[in-house]
Amino acid sequence: MDIDFGSYPFVTSSNTTAAGASTGLGIPPNKIGNVYGIFKAYCTRVGSGPFPTELFDETGGKLRALGHEYGATTGRERRCGWLDLPALKYAIMINGVTHLNMMKADVMDTFDTIKICTHYNTKDGKIDILPFEANDMDLEPVYIEMKGWKTDLTGLSDAEDLPLEMYEYITYLERELETPISIVSVGPDRKQTIMMDQRRAPKSAGASSINLFT
Repeated sequence: MDIDFGSYPFVTSSNTTAAGASTGLGIPPNKIGNVYGIFKAYCTRVGSGPFPTELFDETGGKLRALGHEYGATTGRERRCGWLDLPALKYAIMINGVTHLNMMKADVMDTFDTIKICTHYNTKDGKIDILPFEANDMDLEPVYIEMKGWKTDLTGLSDAEDLPLEMYEYITYLERELETPISIVSVGPDRKQTIMMDQRRAPKSAGASSINLFT
């Protein structure tokens, strides 16, 4: 949504990147240390603009209903879809993200399978980046599927208690994004926050079944 690096003209009127802290608040760039990128376990968008992984089916409606994806003021439905790695990688690059915080993981609790977009098919072939011309291109998402965890996450408070499928989802994202996920939110309450920095493998996992991001 950044006015300079977003999908113009479907952007906001200011700099929403980490660099906006310097231009908007007068914080010197050399005083910015770690940059925490906050993202949902799935994708949403408000208003018009490119959204390759948008779902127009029952699954999209389910994400919207479970995630309460409606405008706070207008009540307008937000567009919902599967997680888009090329778009997320672009956001990480532009912002210099050093740590990721994943929100609304509990919204995915009841899905049998979860899809993640890894590439786009275009008329010129497969690409793994979000092109600047995304507004004018027909981008067909290429997905991998992962087994859903089918577990109520809202009562969990420790990374060791996460279901194995959830842990593998996080580990896959870390490996592909080359960025550690430090926090996972499993509900709207402040206490429903799992700190992942000092994690150990979940109790249900074998000693060598998961390759952690390092």
